[in-house]
Amino acid sequence: MGTSYSIKLADPKESIQLAVIREKITARLEDLDSQLSTYRPTSEISRFNAQPGTDWFSISADSLNILLQGLKISELSGGAFDMTVGPLVALWGFGVEGGSQAVPEQRDIDALLAATGYDFLQIRESPPAIRRTRLGIRLDLSAIAKGYAVDELAAILDEAGVSDYLVEIGGEIRARGGRADATDWRIAVESPVAGTRSVQRVIRLRDQAVATSGDYRNFFEYQGRRYSHTIDPRTGWPISEELGAVSVISETAMEADAWATALLVLGPEQGFELAKREGIAASLIVRTDDGMQELNTSEFEVHLDR
Repeated sequence: MGTSYSIKLADPKESIQLAVIREKITARLEDLDSQLSTYRPTSEISRFNAQPGTDWFSISADSLNILLQGLKISELSGGAFDMTVGPLVALWGFGVEGGSQAVPEQRDIDALLAATGYDFLQIRESPPAIRRTRLGIRLDLSAIAKGYAVDELAAILDEAGVSDYLVEIGGEIRARGGRADATDWRIAVESPVAGTRSVQRVIRLRDQAVATSGDYRNFFEYQGRRYSHTIDPRTGWPISEELGAVSVISETAMEADAWATALLVLGPEQGFELAKREGIAASLIVRTDDGMQELNTSEFEVHLDR
């Protein structure tokens, strides 16, 4: 998936076979990458994207689980989260293929907007399959697949009897139990300032997952304006600079991953209102003239390391 991963175990029991766990994790990651990665032309998702027409395309159970969750969040967020936004991301130069990062012509944006929209996807659960109902629709699971992979690795550790661990893929994290001293895992949330690495806030995590989306690592500047890699699928343009980052805590990393992106796209006002309405543990870090301002839902506040 074009990223790295790490796993930390707190004081594992001697009976736990680390070599066996490592083999299972490596195999599972390879399996998921072969299905979900847009970096691999032979992956399941890449083959769907390359298939012309509107015929049904058979998919794995993993892809089905991700797509069902993704479409649910697309509907709840009013299209702020959309797994068909990939071509617009590529148009702005942030895609897998790279390319020049420049402001496109509006006519080019409009052309791809016509081929964007989660409502142009149909899912069949048995046997698992997907089809596009409009030509040009393509899938990019980069805002949800990493979280799903974190959950899958956590399942391997659970099955092996590991009671205290931290799993991370590309910054998406899931924790079980606590540290070797029995205290909660402490996770630093980065301040959304480009070119620096500083801590905005520390949270405590136990038996939950956290994901953060922001605009401060991948962007380009043109004529004094910053253009983020996060594209609003409703307009085809990068999100505004006002909201720097969103962190979401949830039961699963997949859910946290997708919601962090959705709230970031919605912006500080709409995103915060949706988070409160849906009972999401979310922290929105907003840029103001007086510095960074945090908007935390009550569900997120209980995790803050005071």
